[in-house]
Amino acid sequence: MIFSADYDQMFQQGMEQGMQLSGGTMTLSFGYGLLSLIAMWKIFTKAGEAGWKAIIPIYNLYTLTKIVYGNGWKFLFILVPILGMVYGIMLYVRLGQRFGKSAGFIIGMLFLAPIFDLILAFDNSYYQGPHDGFL
Repeated sequence: MIFSADYDQMFQQGMEQGMQLSGGTMTLSFGYGLLSLIAMWKIFTKAGEAGWKAIIPIYNLYTLTKIVYGNGWKFLFILVPILGMVYGIMLYVRLGQRFGKSAGFIIGMLFLAPIFDLILAFDNSYYQGPHDGFL
């Protein structure tokens, strides 16, 4: 027969394991965010924008859109439900193109963003100006 003290001990162990897991998840999330911030700061700087613009949440998207398309107001397309997903992918594709990257590199940017953003930020590529087309 299992006593309530056994349940209390099992509950306590489960809580401790859960706290350890959430602490590790928070550490990974913080690291991911920090790497993304560093990469965007450097990408903005390479494109001739101030790096601090990468820190401000909505303004960084406006600035990224301005870097890619030359006109920042297009970041509002992100707010449209299905179009926003497609536009976000297109924004990343155009970002890679604006720095002269190949199709393979751009696919890497889409699937392994923090790694390829850091490569883009610290390699010897240079900004080639905004995209000429509408989208």
